[in-house]
Order: sequence, then C-alpha cells, then structure tokens
Amino acid sequence: QVQLVESGGGLVQAGDSLRLSCAASGRTFSNYAMAWFRQAPGKEREFVGRISRSGATPTYADSVKGRFTISRDNNKNTAYLQMNSLEPEDTATYYCAASNKAFYTRASTDYDYWGQGTQVTVSA
Repeated sequence: QVQLVESGGGLVQAGDSLRLSCAASGRTFSNYAMAWFRQAPGKEREFVGRISRSGATPTYADSVKGRFTISRDNNKNTAYLQMNSLEPEDTATYYCAASNKAFYTRASTDYDYWGQGTQVTVSA
C-alpha cells in the first residue's frame, strides 16, 4: 500500500516552468509504476505521463511531449513532473498515481493509488 501527496503547484505565467513533486509513503515504492494525470474544469481526466518502476521508460501524452519531463528518485520515494513552456491550456488539477501493473497503461482504472491533487494555473 502506498500513500501519495502532491506539491509544487501554483500560479505562473505562460512560458514559465514549474516542478511538481509526489512524495510516497508505504512499502516498496520501487515496485510501482508512477503516472501523472490532470483534470481541467468541465473536462475529462487526462493522462499526462508515466514512468516505469526503474525509471527507464518515461512516456507522455502528445499534448505535453517535448515540454514536460517525468522522473523518479526511488531512494527518496518521490516522483516528479517538470513542466516547461507552460501554456494556459495546461491549467488543471494535477494528480499523481501509482500502479503495480507490469505492462504499460494510460488508463486511470489501472492505477491503484492516487494523491489529492495540486492546482496549476497558467495565465496568458
């Protein structure tokens, strides 16, 4: 079982950068793949990125590819989302999630544990 807590959200201007953190507590953090999702008002929850248990295979949604970078530090039990060149369309509540599935997935239903979310607002 893993508990997740996001931090690092805030209000920034278009073109700025922001780094989100997801601190995990519980057993064997390295046994879980980690992902970031986001949800804007009036929209469905959207996959942002995922990283494997080892950190070797990060993948991204097309909307953020080239701008966002997901990483993890298993020694610190923490996952990160580095967001560069932020746009107003990136405004959303961002959630981290953990999965013990061995295969790649973007489906939120495959993730067993979720944080409470952190708000990111990007002004024009």
